[in-house]
Amino acid sequence: MAERAITRRAGGIGAILGTGDRDFLVRSSGEQVKICSIEANTVALYFSASWCAPCRLFTPKLVETYQELLELKQQGMSSLEVVFVSRDRDEESFDAYFAKMPWLAVPFSDSECVKRLMSRYKVNGIPNLVILGAETGEIYTKEGVKFISEYGAGTFPFTPERVSELKEQEKADKDSQTIHSILGTPTRDYLISSRGDRVPISELEGKHVALYFMARPMGEFTAKLAEVYEKLSQAGEKFEVVAVYFRCDESVFQESFASMPWLAIPRGDSMCEKLVRYFDLRALPTLVLVGPDGKTLNNKIADVVEEHGVDAWEGFPFSGEKMEVLIGRSKAKAATQTLESLLVSGDLDYVVGKDGAKVPVSDLVGTTVILYFSAKWCAPCRAFLPTLVKEYGKIKERSGGDFEIIFVSVDKDQSAYDEYFSAMPWLALPWEDERKQPLMKKFRIRGIPSLVAVGPSGVTLTTDAKSHIVAHGADAFPFTEQVLEELGRKLDEEARAWPGKVRHELHELHELVLTRRDAAVTYNCDECEGLGSSWSYRCDRCDFDLHPKCALEKEEEEGKAGMQQLPAAAYVCEGGVCRKA
Repeated sequence: MAERAITRRAGGIGAILGTGDRDFLVRSSGEQVKICSIEANTVALYFSASWCAPCRLFTPKLVETYQELLELKQQGMSSLEVVFVSRDRDEESFDAYFAKMPWLAVPFSDSECVKRLMSRYKVNGIPNLVILGAETGEIYTKEGVKFISEYGAGTFPFTPERVSELKEQEKADKDSQTIHSILGTPTRDYLISSRGDRVPISELEGKHVALYFMARPMGEFTAKLAEVYEKLSQAGEKFEVVAVYFRCDESVFQESFASMPWLAIPRGDSMCEKLVRYFDLRALPTLVLVGPDGKTLNNKIADVVEEHGVDAWEGFPFSGEKMEVLIGRSKAKAATQTLESLLVSGDLDYVVGKDGAKVPVSDLVGTTVILYFSAKWCAPCRAFLPTLVKEYGKIKERSGGDFEIIFVSVDKDQSAYDEYFSAMPWLALPWEDERKQPLMKKFRIRGIPSLVAVGPSGVTLTTDAKSHIVAHGADAFPFTEQVLEELGRKLDEEARAWPGKVRHELHELHELVLTRRDAAVTYNCDECEGLGSSWSYRCDRCDFDLHPKCALEKEEEEGKAGMQQLPAAAYVCEGGVCRKA
């Protein structure tokens, strides 16, 4: 046992969870448990907090899974230990929340260990469950919340092989998907109406069915969808809507569902959370259209309803020629857009500078304008701001002044707005300006930072200017489709000459693989810590990324142009897991 404990402390879970002289974890009773005494083959780091509603919803599921796996341990099979890594704001909240957990925790007082673990595993949100091999510290999966929520104890032993098996099974399920497999369970073969009636799922066979995902009341969108639903019913179309409520309490369910003319999965049914993951829900509102054969047809129907309102019914079943008609209407409407139609509302016909001076919107007509949706409380926004300030100056110079950015704040109070705006060299809408919400709705802003580029004629050029600025810098200007496509082709052509795999001194244990990234997703380079887009040299196993430039370029010669080269932060790898030293 002693030899095994030493191994763990040196390179496994002990090295990960220990700090200085602290070589123990704690139970909710206050008992100290030596890290080296953990007998589990698998250890899950549970990043959570009592103030986080999704955490409070997930914790009981994790407790249930933990108890089931304890039985496996008693049968002499492999076992799981969970370690709570608290994000609570005070020790009293930590104690109250931890009292509901049957596992161990990093002491609340060890904030340095918590910060180190958050950084090491790139935990940007909670609940988050990182599952490791206890002997080596190897990351089995960072998707513990997803897999336990969907499969419970069936995910054990959380190895990449088991996760692959589950993903293969999920793919097979989608290939054989039916209306019963996505709406029913072994113990429930019905849905409910707003009157409380049970409606057999078999009555939906042969119909187009829209799954309406809801976590809160969405009155305006629901009203539009109800109009579309009524029109299709009057036209005799075989169409039904099924509300999928998740992470909402009984009062929200009763209040919102009572007035709906369609059906719902009973609130709290396990299928609701499963469908959220099954369809990879990213935003609300979302409508997923399922065809008469039970197969998924389209998961973007909400966009059609939001844009066209009651007229969206004319595009049913939202494919082919009918959708072409709706798309044509959208293009015609977009072609008439002007900067003034976007930014002028009654007497609100101006934006402001940092000195409070009002700049008429008419002064900006004929220039390329970026609407910058951001907030001081948002860490990714703060990280992106220096890049945007730098490229703003370059574009202003290149454009001869025919370029401007307008900050649209999502800050929570005036003081935060003022402080954040003071670091920006451009214009803004006043805080809590009534034009903000219509702009966010029009451009479907569901995350920040978001940058929307509007051309000199007032027509929208791109709703994803952020990734283009990250990938191409000032060269992305003037953000026209032609320029962006040419830049993308040029970058992809350059990538063909890059090696498919490299080794790098910051990540010596594993090869880094050249990876084409989602065009709308940015990442942080683990060498220069700057944002990246389009391509990276990546290690999926360790969630490690390098800009191609950082991965391939030789060190610049010392003394170049008055710049002093600073040493990059070194990385160390322990048991297949890599972190900054």
